[in-house]
Amino acid sequence: MGRRTTLPAAALLLIALSLSAGCGLTSGSPMVDDVEPGSIGAGKPLKGAHLTVTSKEFTEQLILGAIMGIAFEAAGADVLDRTGIQGSIGSREAVKSGDADALYEYTGTGWITYLGKSKPIPDPEKQWQAVRDADLKNGLTWLPPSRLNNTYALAMNQDNFKKYGTRTLSQVAALAKKDPGAVTLCVEGEFANRADGLPGMEKAYGMHIPTRNITQMDTGIIYTQVAKGSCTYGEVFTTDGRIKSMHLVVMADDKHFFPNYNAAPVINTKVLKKWPAIARVIDPVTKKLDNTVAQTLNAKVDVDGEDPHQVALDWMKQEGFVK
Repeated sequence: MGRRTTLPAAALLLIALSLSAGCGLTSGSPMVDDVEPGSIGAGKPLKGAHLTVTSKEFTEQLILGAIMGIAFEAAGADVLDRTGIQGSIGSREAVKSGDADALYEYTGTGWITYLGKSKPIPDPEKQWQAVRDADLKNGLTWLPPSRLNNTYALAMNQDNFKKYGTRTLSQVAALAKKDPGAVTLCVEGEFANRADGLPGMEKAYGMHIPTRNITQMDTGIIYTQVAKGSCTYGEVFTTDGRIKSMHLVVMADDKHFFPNYNAAPVINTKVLKKWPAIARVIDPVTKKLDNTVAQTLNAKVDVDGEDPHQVALDWMKQEGFVK
């Protein structure tokens, strides 16, 4: 998925140059949801604002972009929808350049991919503070993050959970030592080779998984293979809707090895100074977002085939944020 992509500096520069040359955001349509303030947007403090919301192209980002836009609409803004930009870099560059005004971004992506830091910060709050402080010089303001943390994890099906009973990665490591044949993995190629993937996880937890017990495959196939029990554990993303729909059990990262990818609103600083109410409008919404919410909303799109914008609107109404 896009939040994982790590590109070399030269590629980042080329993308930034192409966007600044006018090859970036060329499409978009007004958001025309018939919404009024609920628990947010009272007094319509964004009335008169013309705000462009953007996102990456995968399901969770489309939903988050719609949620943000609907919140701004309820507060009185005219909102242009430019969600669904391909890749990790385009949406960020759009907000940075002023072609767009706001998006939800992931703290780990900001720190590792955009700011080029090799060591993630284990504490999620400190990770957000670090990326917030570092990105101010780029004209971007990171507002407080959500508990939604779209990072790596291992998961197993219900039958294997009943058989082995592991709930944490430390328990998986103990099982691998006690019964090496019990721990078989389905992973994607990138995870199998990344320092913040399988090799680093094995080192952090003192586990050794024999190569014969590791099968590499495409991300989408992993979920079905784990659900079938073809492998005991599979690499998953913690907010994926298939975790809930397939009743998978996610292992807790009890040593906090995997980077934090908490979703947080990122606003063009000049726009935020002009419209400071943006922060108080979006903050209660952000606080409500966690992995359970994300799994539920993502599943409505990826499993049930619903429209991402409608899923976002239904949730905003259900939570009472808008009417």
